[in-house]
Amino acid sequence: MVRMLNISAYSGKDRAHNAGSNVPRPSSRVSAAAVSIGEQLLAWRKLHGLTAVQVAERAGISRNTLRRIETGDPGVSFEAFLGVARALGVLDALVAATDPYETDLGRARADEVLPKRVRR
Repeated sequence: MVRMLNISAYSGKDRAHNAGSNVPRPSSRVSAAAVSIGEQLLAWRKLHGLTAVQVAERAGISRNTLRRIETGDPGVSFEAFLGVARALGVLDALVAATDPYETDLGRARADEVLPKRVRR
């Protein structure tokens, strides 16, 4: 089972710069999920017998960004995370895991028209 990583919109550099501001920090649950998913991606890389440099090149990111993903840093870009998933061959499983129409709720409500946006 592939779990989705909740990646924030700001980088680690931005987070350090905004340390005293109102920039939200990831919850402990999100941080734990990021670490778990990072470990899983590291395991996939090792199972494929790929080096960090090879995966980073295939994902179009730096070796340092790959290290941040594999150690569960939630400040990496969503694009970098998805690039690593693609490079490791798990992107399709990730997309399928987040498809609402593959769930009981999604199938039950599939005939309903979903709103274009949710108002709060």
